[in-house]
Amino acid sequence: MSGWVAIDPGRSKCGLVLSDGEGLSLLAAGVLPPQDCLAQIQAWSAGQRCHTVLLGSGTGSGPWTGWLAALPLQLIPVPEAGTTLAARGRYGQWEPPRGWRRLLPEGLRLPPRDVDDVVAQLLLERHLGRRLQRQHCQCLTPSGAIP
Repeated sequence: MSGWVAIDPGRSKCGLVLSDGEGLSLLAAGVLPPQDCLAQIQAWSAGQRCHTVLLGSGTGSGPWTGWLAALPLQLIPVPEAGTTLAARGRYGQWEPPRGWRRLLPEGLRLPPRDVDDVVAQLLLERHLGRRLQRQHCQCLTPSGAIP
């Protein structure tokens, strides 16, 4: 059964996740340049690994509608309001701050890496109405496609 894809689009980098067909756990997640992100979605589509793409409707989403229209996938635009701060909070749950950083208010804590993939995960979770497991999730890297 093919899964769900969610994208947090941006001009220079995009968050991308792929879930299993039941929408219970993530199979892959990463922060990629837009062209690598599109190539990955094309590969997943060709391999019938996904059926629907959730596209964050914020900054950088404009070109994506046209790029994804050529693929045999259902496209669902979703609002991104509040997802960046929520992604920082979720990352903080996975990797709690240590030392003096734990004294900072949550809104001032910056994760040590980009969290665009976490934003994409939150978009998918909001759409599905449940949290996704991330235990056996493969990390996507630029130009490191999954077969």
